[in-house]
Amino acid sequence: MMQAIDACVEDGAFPSRAEAVRVAIGDMLDHHRRSKIGEAIADGYRRWPQTDEEYATAEAAAIRSINEEPW
Repeated sequence: MMQAIDACVEDGAFPSRAEAVRVAIGDMLDHHRRSKIGEAIADGYRRWPQTDEEYATAEAAAIRSINEEPW
């Protein structure tokens, strides 16, 4: 793993090993945070699923939006 980090530093992707590790950890933490948010959203839909009326309204809005595109 250190060889891969060193190669990134040599290629100029990061100014130092420490910065490469900081960025990697930041990316990992962001990924984890986003996963937790996604899980919470999915859980909300499982607990309170959309009604048929809500689904129909959303579908109509999506179709209208697509039809308004200047293809």
